[in-house]
Amino acid sequence: MASVPTLRDTWLALGLSTLPSDRPTAEAAVADLYRHAGFRCPEFVWVPSPPAGAELIVSEQLSGTNSLTSGAAARIASTVSRSRERMDNRTGGVSRRWPSDSRSLWAARTQPLAESARQGIAPDELLRIAVWDSLRTSLFDGVAAAVRSLVQRPTGSVAWYGQQEAHRLAYYDIHRTLGISAFRGTDHAILDTQTALAGATGWWWAFDSVCVMSERPGILQTEPLPGAVHNERRLHGQNEPAVQFADGRSVHVDHGTIVPEWVITEPTVERIARERNIEVRRCAIERIGWDVYIDEAGLELVDRTDDPGNAGAPLSLYATPTSWVDDGRILLVVNGSVERDGRRRRYGLPVPNGMTSALDAAGWTYGITGDDYSRLVRRT
Repeated sequence: MASVPTLRDTWLALGLSTLPSDRPTAEAAVADLYRHAGFRCPEFVWVPSPPAGAELIVSEQLSGTNSLTSGAAARIASTVSRSRERMDNRTGGVSRRWPSDSRSLWAARTQPLAESARQGIAPDELLRIAVWDSLRTSLFDGVAAAVRSLVQRPTGSVAWYGQQEAHRLAYYDIHRTLGISAFRGTDHAILDTQTALAGATGWWWAFDSVCVMSERPGILQTEPLPGAVHNERRLHGQNEPAVQFADGRSVHVDHGTIVPEWVITEPTVERIARERNIEVRRCAIERIGWDVYIDEAGLELVDRTDDPGNAGAPLSLYATPTSWVDDGRILLVVNGSVERDGRRRRYGLPVPNGMTSALDAAGWTYGITGDDYSRLVRRT
C-alpha cells in the first residue's frame, strides 16, 4: 500500500489540471462511450465553460434528447453504471455500508495510511478512505460544487464532470494497478475510456447526435484542508477567483466557502451588515480582521472571560450591530489548534440574542450549560 498516496496524488493533479483540453483524446473517448452504448460518433461542439454549455443547450433546445430515461445520455449512463456494479462486486467495498461506530475505520480517516495498514485494516477499506473519499472531498464536493454554482439555468439534461469524477475512476484504477481486484475485459476497456476522458477535459453533455464539451478552468486554486491526512484540498483564492474559465466565468471561494466577489475584493462593514448568509458574513469579517471590524462596526462587548476549554484564550461575547439584518449575538473564540502559519485563528459564532454570559454562550454552541462547558477538557 506504500504506493497508494503517490497514485492518488497523480489523480488529484489530474482533477485539478488547468491545461487546455486535449480535444482529440476527449473526443475519441466520448466516441468510444457512444459505441459501447450502441450509438454512432456524435458531432462535437466545444464551449469555454460549463455555464456556456448550459446556455447553449437551452438556446438550441437540446435537452429534449438528453435524459436519464431515454436517448444517448441514458444509454451511456446505464452502460457506465452496470460496469461500476460489476467492478463493485469484485472490490466488495463501495456498495458496502460500513458501521459508523467502527473505531478502526475512524482511525483510518485520521491517521497516515501506513499506520492503518500496519493495524490490519483491509486494503479495499483503505482505498475507499484514502482514495475515493479523499478525492471526492477535493474534487467532487469541492471543485464540481463550485462550478455547479455557476450553472444558473437548468438545462433539463445530464452532465458528466470529466476530471472532477476522478475519485471513482482512481478507486477502481488503483485496485487493478495494485492487483487487489481483477475486472472483466469489457470493464477494463470502459474504465480505460473514462480515465482517458477525465485526463483530457472537463464537463460534457451527451445527446443523440451532438456532444457538448467544456474546456477546463484556466485558474483553479486550492489549499490543504486543515487537519486532513490524505491530502484533501479545498478551494481558496486569496485575492482572485478560486476557479475561472477562459470566458471570464468565475467563482470566488474563501477557505472552502463560496462567497460573492466583494468578500474577496472589497469587504466593508456596510456590506457585511446587509449580508444574510452567516457563513458569507463570517468570511467577510475575517478578511477585514476581527479587531478592525469590532472597532468600525461599533460592536458592544457584553461579557468576556477566560476559555476553560482553551487555556490562555478569551471568550468574548458581543452584541450585534443594529444595522444587521437579523438579531443575535456573536461569541468570539480562539481556535484550539495552531494553523499551518503558526497562528491560532479567531472565529465568531452566532448565539441567541438573550445571552449575557460568554461562558453560557460557549456552552450553548455545544448544546450544554455554561457550567458543564467549564468542565470540558482542552478544545481542539
